[in-house]
Amino acid sequence: MAPNPFVNRLRSASITTVVSISLVLFILGLLSLLIIDWQKISRSVKEQANVMLFLNKDVKEADIAKLQKSLDVSPYVRSTAYISKDSAMKQLLSVNTKDDPQQLLGYNPLPASINVHLKADYINSDSLKWIEKQFAAHAEVKEVIYQSSFIDSMNRNLKKITLIMAGFGLLLLVVALALINNTIRLTIYSKRFLIKTMQLVGATQSFIRRPFLWRSVLHGVYASLISICMILATLRMAQTEMADFDLMRLHDLNTYLILGGLLLSLGVFISAFSTFFAMRRYLRLKTDDLYYH
Repeated sequence: MAPNPFVNRLRSASITTVVSISLVLFILGLLSLLIIDWQKISRSVKEQANVMLFLNKDVKEADIAKLQKSLDVSPYVRSTAYISKDSAMKQLLSVNTKDDPQQLLGYNPLPASINVHLKADYINSDSLKWIEKQFAAHAEVKEVIYQSSFIDSMNRNLKKITLIMAGFGLLLLVVALALINNTIRLTIYSKRFLIKTMQLVGATQSFIRRPFLWRSVLHGVYASLISICMILATLRMAQTEMADFDLMRLHDLNTYLILGGLLLSLGVFISAFSTFFAMRRYLRLKTDDLYYH
């Protein structure tokens, strides 16, 4: 039996549409994972900033332990670390081995301190000023020190990078929508005479549109599944190149499920949306206009 050229063209157009959508969704999926990773990285970077609570000389160990426990249960504190006077001196000598202030003065001049790491949501100027007052209100605390200029600079840089990534993602999404829309419009364009023929024999618009929309939904599903497989394969290949780092566990199962659901929804929506409006255009065309559109 001789192959049907129309069926071959239809199959070729369907493959082209699915491949185009899957490639776009693949890039969008990888970018989404990158943005998610960047949010985690930025939070981790913020939480590296610390606030030093220098304690009074006459503070007892029991009072220090009590203060540290109260800090640990604070909603804005991620972790605390007590640094005794001897530990502070050892840290100083490990950095500067030439001068020993304890030998020069005859005593250890360094105060005991508590190193406080705050949660990322509180690493900003307004929150830090309020938290500084809360720390200074404790009778055991002599002085509260943190690098405000460094924290402000870090927040500005992180915000700039986040905005750049968000802008790039939005631009990519617009380009992806335009690319998929043009691909689907070309596919519908190749079938404009078939559409008009069905109209001429009395078929309603909904009857003509239904199989095209159903096929577009299937194309979106197929493209989404292909893009998800491509993303997982890419992560697996990257894992083999970074054997010492468990890349697959960088995200939890919910992240992959949400990303898969979003790609599936986006693939189906874009495909069906573009098909609907492309169909509406050619359903409204007059017969003479089919040769010019």
